[in-house]
Amino acid sequence: MAVPARTCSASRPGPSRTARPRPGCGPWPGPSARRLGSGPPRLLVLLPPLLLLPLLAAPGASAYSFPQQHTMQHWARRLEQEIEGVMRIFGGVQQLREIYKDNRNLFEVQENEPQKLVEKVAGDIENLLDRKVQALKRLADAAENFQKAHRWQDSIKEEDIMYYDAKADAELDDPESEDVERGSKASTLRLDFMEDPNFKNKVNYSYTAVQIPTDIYKGSTVILNELNWTEALENVFIENRRRDPTLLWQVFGSATGVTRYYPATPWRAPKKIDLYDVRRRPWYIQGASSPKDMVIIVDVSGSVSGLTLKLMKTSVCEMLDTLSDDDYVNVASFNEKAQPVSCFTHLVQANVRNKKVFKEAVQGMVAKGTTGYKAGFEYAFDQLQNSNITRANCNKMIMMFTDGGEDRVQDVFEKYNWPNRTVRVFTFSVGQHNYDVTPLQWMACANKGYYFEIPSIGAIRINTQEYLDVLGRPMVLAGKEAKQVQWTNVYEDALGLGLVVTGTLPVFNLTQDGPGEKKNQLILGVMGIDVALNDIKRLTPNYTLGANGYVFAIDLNGYVLLHPNLKPQTTNFREPVTLDFLDAELEDENKEEIRRSMIDGNKGHKQIRTLVKSLDERYVDEVIRNYTWVPIRSTNYSLGLVLPPYSTFYLQANLSDQILQVKYFEFLLPSSFESEGHVFIAPREYCKDLNASDNNTEFLKNFIELMEKVTPDSKQCNNFLLHNLILDTGITQQLVERVWRDQDLNTYSLLSVFAATDGGITRVFPNKAAEDWTENPEPFNASFYRRSLDNHGYIFKPPQQDALLRQLELENDTVGILVSTAVELSLGGRTLRPAVVGVKLDLEAWAEKFKVLASNRTHQDQPHKQCGPSSHCEMDCEVNNEESYDYQAACAPQPPGNLGAAPRGVFVPTIADFLNLAWWTSAAAWSLFQQLLYGLIYHSWFQADPTEAEGSPEARESSCVMKQTQYYFGSVNASYNAIIDCGNCSRLFHAQRLTNTNLLFVVAEKPLCSQCEAGRLLQKETHCPADGPEQCELVQRPRYRRGPHICFDYNATEDTSDCGRGASFPPSLGVLVSLQLLLLLGLPPRPQPQVHSHASRRP
Repeated sequence: MAVPARTCSASRPGPSRTARPRPGCGPWPGPSARRLGSGPPRLLVLLPPLLLLPLLAAPGASAYSFPQQHTMQHWARRLEQEIEGVMRIFGGVQQLREIYKDNRNLFEVQENEPQKLVEKVAGDIENLLDRKVQALKRLADAAENFQKAHRWQDSIKEEDIMYYDAKADAELDDPESEDVERGSKASTLRLDFMEDPNFKNKVNYSYTAVQIPTDIYKGSTVILNELNWTEALENVFIENRRRDPTLLWQVFGSATGVTRYYPATPWRAPKKIDLYDVRRRPWYIQGASSPKDMVIIVDVSGSVSGLTLKLMKTSVCEMLDTLSDDDYVNVASFNEKAQPVSCFTHLVQANVRNKKVFKEAVQGMVAKGTTGYKAGFEYAFDQLQNSNITRANCNKMIMMFTDGGEDRVQDVFEKYNWPNRTVRVFTFSVGQHNYDVTPLQWMACANKGYYFEIPSIGAIRINTQEYLDVLGRPMVLAGKEAKQVQWTNVYEDALGLGLVVTGTLPVFNLTQDGPGEKKNQLILGVMGIDVALNDIKRLTPNYTLGANGYVFAIDLNGYVLLHPNLKPQTTNFREPVTLDFLDAELEDENKEEIRRSMIDGNKGHKQIRTLVKSLDERYVDEVIRNYTWVPIRSTNYSLGLVLPPYSTFYLQANLSDQILQVKYFEFLLPSSFESEGHVFIAPREYCKDLNASDNNTEFLKNFIELMEKVTPDSKQCNNFLLHNLILDTGITQQLVERVWRDQDLNTYSLLSVFAATDGGITRVFPNKAAEDWTENPEPFNASFYRRSLDNHGYIFKPPQQDALLRQLELENDTVGILVSTAVELSLGGRTLRPAVVGVKLDLEAWAEKFKVLASNRTHQDQPHKQCGPSSHCEMDCEVNNEESYDYQAACAPQPPGNLGAAPRGVFVPTIADFLNLAWWTSAAAWSLFQQLLYGLIYHSWFQADPTEAEGSPEARESSCVMKQTQYYFGSVNASYNAIIDCGNCSRLFHAQRLTNTNLLFVVAEKPLCSQCEAGRLLQKETHCPADGPEQCELVQRPRYRRGPHICFDYNATEDTSDCGRGASFPPSLGVLVSLQLLLLLGLPPRPQPQVHSHASRRP
């Protein structure tokens, strides 16, 4: 049964929904909206979404009585009979059934067997991904062997290395580029590229490309040695492609930040500074460590102020970006006591929306009070020990950001963490100060963690991601047991491939310092191979499932990998695309049960009654769907198939008669349109050489030109699609011949008649009506087509409100209302719906017709009155609605607030700083250069968003959450009356469902134009400033999920002695002073490499 949208139910009790008046004649006020009649009773037919057709005004207001119920029911029956009569004469449902039966020898009825279908598709996807897994393993094994055989070179120089720098062309074109200014000595290859449609890019299959983050010095010894040994991967990449030509990007992401990928292609140069770092990509994070439970505590005592507090806020945001959806996190601030920075009181999943809440909350931190490490650590340990919540249950860690302190809080560690030390502690000394950092070093070393220093903004990104090396130690020591391929969430490929998933495999350092020495415990990096979602979609049945059948897949988090509603309006390659299955559809208990079963890796089948939104998201229908699901073996994914009962069977054309093929094909030629009606063909992939076009006329022309060269049975064509298309061309032409051609549409005020089919044909008659046809030429993507299949009877569809309003503003324009219904066939006991037929009504003419039908009066007797702009003519009613959220919307960026007379973007040293010797000795030249660099990027310093710095489209549009409301008729009664209290007056109305339609017939008293003020019911999407439903409430009811089935967070042989004791090259004071002055004067010297934990990468 159809549940019409935007209609009203006055019989539903409850204080939350009150009857109220709304202004305007129909959904739009104003003099251009025509209002017919002057007496008090108003007759309205409600078309979703609230398209009100005024039908009748009783004679003079001085003498009238509200019509009796039996009178109004009589009017409703007259309307029903008129609609039924028109559809019987012009719709051609019965005639089309006969045409199908007459052509029974031209097609076969095939069956969709859900279990077999879903198992076959799951097997095909498994085979596709398994080929990528084999390539991954070859690459990871080769990388470990190459690195083990490599001899470290202390004296290596830039000119010793030959490689293609993916950013070289962009840097050479940019006169302000760092490498141009320094005069880079690296021997960079210059390559030629050829366009490859598989990569949507220009590539070179003979070489790899290298991308190095902007904040890493290319000439450092560590980087040069990394480039040296990874060069050998080039041959393995090439061999992999020879074995499997369908491979897309093959990538090695090094723990040093170097990315080597194949085939070579120029880097997608941003408009501003490139912040891409492979170690922050979702696939690298997932492959480099097991899931994490993290508590971040931030010192906000009074000594933390100004620059140091800004550094801490930025550091926390960068730390959050190293977490994936498999991780859990909470953030707290502390001084004398600790408290969460946000509304989250416990660990929450580190998904995009929760991290956004944290990032916004962190900006509100204020420094005051005294330092209390004990309060901060006790809060963090309590969080990690809370077992009553969902969490990762693997790596546990505390990240503390402070400017320094004397207390070691040994008693806290003894109470909560010793002797097992199951929680790692990472400490971060932030800012430039003279405090003793020994206590911070001790805390990290005593708790299997690491100590880092963040003296300036340039050190933030490096030092907030280095902890992954420590977490990778148990994985490396576990050896082959930890070499598990994992598949990621959906995310946007940085090189323009679109939406992809990536298989990842960690690469370990197998070297030893000498005979009998301990095994190296460093992770070298992560190997990744991309699989485009489009390649996976090609393995699913496209058109045999019908317009409302589809395949979907989800991962262990419940996020969709495949789904027809996975359509992000904007993508940001810094974040994964995370759309939950229950957000992709309208959530209910049955779907929650299905989702849980799929996450658990079970098979299942279930028929459910559920609500679905129409394709244009204006309507809600109650439908029956069959769900069938199976796991995709060797992956974290599960595959589902959704079929309506009427899609159990489908037609497969069998046009072996070539003469008949030619005959039917001629009805696709534009020369036949004048007599047979205009034909739109669905823009499907009929043949490999068919040129696609968004213009259907051009696409049809391309199709005809190709068909003159090949036959429908050609191997380069999809024979199923072509045969069905040509068959439906002939069948719809017979409908014209038998029904439409001899009818006078004007007699019944019809603008056109039409038929659309599963085979991809939409025929509109007469030909001239095609000029105003705005429906999608692909029937499977047309809202009227899909809703007609899901509902019995006649589906009325008005134009979009904005289009309708524009048409009403022009006096001579006509507004067309589509009325459609599905054609149901029963062939040998098998039921299916292969087509939809309908008519297009002239709205104004039918409004006049309805008046006459309901009033028994002539046109001449009808008085007219138009409502003015301040009129309030719409009926009062109570509504039933379905609220949902669109998590894939795109919104314009919000303008930043006015924070002051002028922004201060970069830390500028004062005179006091120059006179302070500690300031000069606290930061190396490269750090200050980075600070200047990042000062141009971070919005906490300037007012630009980080994504804008990368030159991505997100600078103009960003993802957001939009709230949607679909109103629908919820009363179980077919007819009812009600009185609506409008304060000083009251109104009577009668409402009745029109049988076999999605219309509601309403008769209401007309109120005085100056009374009953209220707002309208709006269906337009509205922006949710809080990012959808209240996140603080949602985390209290977390959806079911499962983390990876393996965890590597402990190994008895782990060496924790390398814990960041702050050792570094002691720089010469004279050199430092010279370098700082040169930088401040704008003269760019070559930076000296800064030594972090990378120094330990040397074998």
